[in-house]
Amino acid sequence: MDEALLRSLIPATIGVLVRRGADFAAAEDAVQESLLEAMRVWPDDPPRDPKPWLVTVAWRKFIDATRSETARRRREEQVESEPGPEAGPALDDTLQLYFLCAHPSLTPASAVALTLRAVGGLTTRQIAEAYLVPEATMGQRISRAKRTVADVRFDRAGDVATVLRVLYLVFNEGYSGDVDLAAEAIRLTRQLAERIDHPEVSGLLALMLLHHARRPARTRPDGTLVPLAEQDRTRWDTRLIAEGIAILQQALTHDRLGEFQAQAAIAALHADARRAEETDWVQIVEWYDELVRMTESPIARLNRAVAVGEADGAPAGLAALAGLGPALPRFGAVSAYLHERAGDLRIAARLYAEAARAATNTAERDHLTLQAARLNATLPVED
Repeated sequence: MDEALLRSLIPATIGVLVRRGADFAAAEDAVQESLLEAMRVWPDDPPRDPKPWLVTVAWRKFIDATRSETARRRREEQVESEPGPEAGPALDDTLQLYFLCAHPSLTPASAVALTLRAVGGLTTRQIAEAYLVPEATMGQRISRAKRTVADVRFDRAGDVATVLRVLYLVFNEGYSGDVDLAAEAIRLTRQLAERIDHPEVSGLLALMLLHHARRPARTRPDGTLVPLAEQDRTRWDTRLIAEGIAILQQALTHDRLGEFQAQAAIAALHADARRAEETDWVQIVEWYDELVRMTESPIARLNRAVAVGEADGAPAGLAALAGLGPALPRFGAVSAYLHERAGDLRIAARLYAEAARAATNTAERDHLTLQAARLNATLPVED
């Protein structure tokens, strides 16, 4: 049973049903039913051509569901005669499904859940476990999302930027439960890159690959975080780094710079350095300047301050923090780091402790707590 193949066929199968007249919610439900049937039948009786098999079974499931609802008698007349099993233009259908699941009328959380369900082929239970919410809660979220986009035209042009932000949200969730969301986001972004020639799609894929390459070195066996400067770079995945850099270089030749390409360029400069001391911080600051210019993002300005501190010294980094509010995520941790680099250890220890109390996950909180304890152990006891 090739589960990866089965999941890769889901978007195109949904697309066929939608083009034949099914609304999105009904099509998605029918395809999920066909997947259960495939998992039951295929191990003992695999089809010669999986895609037409799924289309045929899903269409029959849709007809059965339509016939069972008296409120849909009018539609029953339209779907009475069953078409042949041809699959249609799968590439267009899959691409439109990306756009539909990232429709601007959906909240980011709903768009992510619908994308993982309809494009990624994950079950409601898997998505719920990945986001640490009850299955019933996730089921309601997906049902509301499907109702929201039920009347959206399937052939309408979509917003690439919205699709990319949804995929980036998936990637940043990392790993939890039995679903590796970072790997799933890479798989979906690869799939999108095969269907659309857009430099920002390539930029996002490159960014994901370069970040994912560092994953083996990011935590210790006990689960504690390892800062970038302290990571064992021999554990970085050089194959993913090479692929990410090649994809980025190709994207940059289009001369249509976007924020994901700029972020990928920063990640590539980190990946290029064999030792932390060899990092080209001057170039990284220049790329952050581009990123801030394009996005005006406070997070980009915060990360730029770290880079300025490395390139020009901690006082310059602290000056670059001016105007950024302490409520900004990671502001306290960055300020603490730069104060430590500047020699203000007592202030740094206090800021590390404050940042630890504000941390949103256990690993980050434990890391910041250890930093505060490390510095407090070196300070003289005050009278």
